[in-house]
Amino acid sequence: MKWLIARRLVQGLFLALFLTGPWFGVWITKGTLASSLTFDTLPLTDPFMLLQSLVAGHAPETAALVGAVLVLAAYAALGGRLYCSWVCPINIVTDAAAWTRQRLGLKGGLKLDRRMRFVVLAAVLLASAGSGVIVWELVNPITLTHRALVFGGWGAVAALAVFLFDTVVVLRGWCSHLCPVGAFYGFVGRFGLVKVAAPQRARCDGCGDCYRVCPEPHVITPALKGPGSLVIRAADCTACGRCIDVCPRSVFAYARQPSRRAEAVTPLRQGD
Repeated sequence: MKWLIARRLVQGLFLALFLTGPWFGVWITKGTLASSLTFDTLPLTDPFMLLQSLVAGHAPETAALVGAVLVLAAYAALGGRLYCSWVCPINIVTDAAAWTRQRLGLKGGLKLDRRMRFVVLAAVLLASAGSGVIVWELVNPITLTHRALVFGGWGAVAALAVFLFDTVVVLRGWCSHLCPVGAFYGFVGRFGLVKVAAPQRARCDGCGDCYRVCPEPHVITPALKGPGSLVIRAADCTACGRCIDVCPRSVFAYARQPSRRAEAVTPLRQGD
């Protein structure tokens, strides 16, 4: 459970940076994950929001551009979908839904193509361009939930809707099938350095635990059972580390991956 605990601590830290001001009067970071200012000095801007702003015809301020470049560079270097599993607070909601679904023994549900999130991404950009409005921020469950935590109101209903959707309608439906933010960051960090690998895949006994906990289980097979690289290269991988936590044979590890050769994998964390 160590990587799960680590993710929850990081997610809690990010949330605390925004909430210490309105809750306790200690202002560290003002704003939301969409756009913020830390210590009244460091601007950070969600590049997906900036992209919507640009296609909507808005002229962003210099601080917003600088903030977007900083965030974009970080996720491009590390891996874009780290945002989904290590930063986004809705990840806690969807993980809770997956756990609830398992505990209740719920099977089946609506089938959605994982590529649907790219359709939603394109639709959001087209809607922003056509309306002149940053469309996603009107319905973004992250922003709505954040506002509810700070100001109260109905915004947290968005998080509840995601929970019910993932629990009853589609397993991992929101993050894996619909969320345009995850689709965007998948593009951004496709060649990021932080990867999950299977350096001890010869130890695999086929228990399937990694597939059961992975939010994007289709990314595991090439590295675990394929003839090539030991690295999970798929842009869909969120590098959440759940496969590392649950594997009884210590098959998986976080890795640096400086080249495309399997021999270049350098484990960061590896079991005995």
